[in-house]
Amino acid sequence: MRILALLLLAAGLSGCVATAPTPTASVVGRADPSALGADVARVEPVAERECRDRVQGVNCDFTIFIESDPRAGVNAFQTVDPGGRPVIIVTTGLLEAVIYDDELAFVIGHEAAHHIRQHIPQQVDAARRGALVFGVLAQMGGADEAGIREAAEVGATVGARRFSQEHELEADQLGTVIAARAGFDPVRGAAFFQRLPDPGNRIFSTHPPNAQRQAVVSQAAACG
Repeated sequence: MRILALLLLAAGLSGCVATAPTPTASVVGRADPSALGADVARVEPVAERECRDRVQGVNCDFTIFIESDPRAGVNAFQTVDPGGRPVIIVTTGLLEAVIYDDELAFVIGHEAAHHIRQHIPQQVDAARRGALVFGVLAQMGGADEAGIREAAEVGATVGARRFSQEHELEADQLGTVIAARAGFDPVRGAAFFQRLPDPGNRIFSTHPPNAQRQAVVSQAAACG
């Protein structure tokens, strides 16, 4: 487990979770970067333990970065470094937007869950399959090389997004488990969705409606 110094400088959908006692809500403030480090220090070991318990042959040593570029907006995402180590990146825009530490804890748990559920490899495979299918169909339709390439690019996008909403809900469910077992209130943390634009039910949206996400969190937290 490692929390980079940069952090301090930047200031199963039906599954149940036995939640820890809910602490009094505390406010995250940019003027108190040590509070951010404290929240991460509580969530990260839980995420790593859940990772080791749930998957085999996967690097579970999370690293957390803060992206200070204001152009990154209000965002957080999970990726892996060239060595396969899971990386969670949280933007300063998101840190400015959260109010309670429960919100930050839930976001970190959610991003860790993407790695634990191996969503990136699944999306890469879906994109590859989509590109192949669309490319073949374009070729059968008589498209030239440029047309086939364009069709493959569209297919990759469609394929990658095919399971994205399902993946987000899976990450919300497991993120609830992680945040709760770290001693935070995931339901209060998921209230952060209320302050974000709602993707609604758009067919190609990568994220489900905010109300659906909150319902998944509430269900996971309540049935423990």
